[in-house]
Amino acid sequence: MLKAIKRLLPPLAFLLIAASPSVADLDAHSRAAGNRIDVAMAVGERIFTTKWPAQVLQIEANQMASHLVLGLHVSGVKFHRPMTKAQFEDEIRALVAQSFAAAPSAEEVDVWTTVPISVGKGVVVSGDLAKPTTRTVYTYSAERSAPAGANIFIDEEWAVDAFEKVSGKVP
Repeated sequence: MLKAIKRLLPPLAFLLIAASPSVADLDAHSRAAGNRIDVAMAVGERIFTTKWPAQVLQIEANQMASHLVLGLHVSGVKFHRPMTKAQFEDEIRALVAQSFAAAPSAEEVDVWTTVPISVGKGVVVSGDLAKPTTRTVYTYSAERSAPAGANIFIDEEWAVDAFEKVSGKVP
């Protein structure tokens, strides 16, 4: 009996490993939000197969009637590798393109990048009297009909410190 169990262990272990979700699947599930979690997860499964220099914190998919809008929340600190401003903007455009590809019925993708705000000890950070704990430093809004993104905001003070400098300037 013991010999039979020992013979079955390697194939069983292989099946368990093969049936385990990938890191992309786990990230897609844990970072999905909105009223269309299924769409957010589908977008996440596509996006999280790549390790992006700027971390994608959350993917939202919200639908009202026939209108589907996606939102990507990106961290503005602790990039996985140094980036120039141009590389960051290229990443944002790639994230938007992959989002549209993964969600063919999405009309718009909105991206916002935040950084933490230092708050004092004992400051209320939730509820009606909450003080903000993050600030938005970059936004990008693209409609499927104009994926290049017509509405872009960047906090230039943040950009000075956030990106790798080329020839002493932020590109």
